[in-house]
Amino acid sequence: MPFGDHQLRVDLICGRDEHGRPHGALRVCVPGELLRPLGLHPEQPTSRIVGPSPPAWWHAAGERYARLRR
Repeated sequence: MPFGDHQLRVDLICGRDEHGRPHGALRVCVPGELLRPLGLHPEQPTSRIVGPSPPAWWHAAGERYARLRR
């Protein structure tokens, strides 16, 4: 990884949903100036969808392939 441990902050958010099932989320914070050497910068516009979504079969094939690779 191009960042040192002292340059990142990782937050773990845990809890239970309304049905009592455990859930969690991770948030990774990286200072914007550290992204510049990777070709990214804080002033860069947010990405947006510019075309139609692939068909449902394409997503299903990707899921099947991912399970085979485990």
